[in-house]
Amino acid sequence: MASHGKKVTRNEVHKKFVKLAQEHLAPFEKVYRDRPIFPIRDDDSVFVSLASFRDYLLGDTLKGAFDQAKNPDKLFIGAIVQNCFGLNPYPGEPGVQCRTGAQVVGREHGRDKTKVSDAPPDRNGIEEFCNSAKHKKYCDSGQIRVLYLHENESLGPAMARYYASKLWGGESYFMQVDSHLEFYTHWDELYTNELKSAKSFPKAILSSYPPGFQEEHGGILERSPSPGARLCTCTFSDSDVEAKIIRINTGVGYSGGEEHPTQVPFIAAGFFFTPAGFLVDVPFDPYMPWCFMGEEIMLSMRAWTHGWDIYAPRMNWIAHQYRPGRMGLPKFWGSVGRLFGRPGPGFSNQLQLRLIKRVKHLVGYKDCCSKEKLLQDGDELVLTDVEHYGFGEARSRKEYLKWASIDVDANRCHPIQWCNKGELL
Repeated sequence: MASHGKKVTRNEVHKKFVKLAQEHLAPFEKVYRDRPIFPIRDDDSVFVSLASFRDYLLGDTLKGAFDQAKNPDKLFIGAIVQNCFGLNPYPGEPGVQCRTGAQVVGREHGRDKTKVSDAPPDRNGIEEFCNSAKHKKYCDSGQIRVLYLHENESLGPAMARYYASKLWGGESYFMQVDSHLEFYTHWDELYTNELKSAKSFPKAILSSYPPGFQEEHGGILERSPSPGARLCTCTFSDSDVEAKIIRINTGVGYSGGEEHPTQVPFIAAGFFFTPAGFLVDVPFDPYMPWCFMGEEIMLSMRAWTHGWDIYAPRMNWIAHQYRPGRMGLPKFWGSVGRLFGRPGPGFSNQLQLRLIKRVKHLVGYKDCCSKEKLLQDGDELVLTDVEHYGFGEARSRKEYLKWASIDVDANRCHPIQWCNKGELL
């Protein structure tokens, strides 16, 4: 889909993507619709979905996950490694010159001054892990499943997580996280037991925004676990590139002494832990390229309407490195811009503004994204196969919005008292 000479338009790029998805992804989706790709094992095995974009902490994340697990022999990884491999990475492949993210180099007129520089090829966290004498056995036993992509093939986090979900191999539990984490001792057993303590188990999901870290400890969470935070609030974004999409956030956390985890209305894409049957009821959507926003509200609504209850874990047994722009790390939207001859995030933002209409259509934004309005605006492609990635029949969209105190027409999120008070088990 790269441009050669004439610059392609946003809609041309999207049309080409849909054509490719229909040819290569839709047939696979049809075969396994409403059933698991593999029989689900009943052995407390854990599959971890890792979407990694040029991440120098991927190797440490893998080491921490296995070193800190109670049952590392039951831990399986599905990693999507989107790296810059540099010039001439292998015979017949010319490659590309790697570039940094936007690095802050000073201030000018009261604003950060940034530059993008040449960079060496990215560290390969999979090789770091598998070449380690301590960890090689996990790779040899098939516990590390990997799909490599050149960075300019990246279609954003939602698509990377779609790919990762296809690397699941029948494990009991499905865990989705980012690739820059630290893990507490026996984290796997702790999350498994916490999930089983939820009243709605096995149709239960644990999710939260883990606490952050900056000083790195090789994937090991050395400090004591902190009380969990409940995802109890949301806002309608006022960012131009997010088009008033619903963004979730934390509310009142646990105070300690609670006998069971309590329900929340939202799933965080950066961490959730659930029985693998979730993948049958709520399959990942293969028509969400270039979207950095919107997947969390969509996951939340789809899961809840399919009869799954969402819980906040009472303690945090992982920590996450949050990465402000000032760190200068590469972002996928920079690669999209370079691929299509438009440096910067602008073209990626244009693509997201179109694709996010798929989410808004399902959530119920009448002003922009009813079927009639999308047809009128020539955006009907955003609805491709949408009937297979929408809501369930156990509970309705309208019931969810009322339960989560969301007024889509007024673009307002109201306080969710039952969530902040931990009233719903």
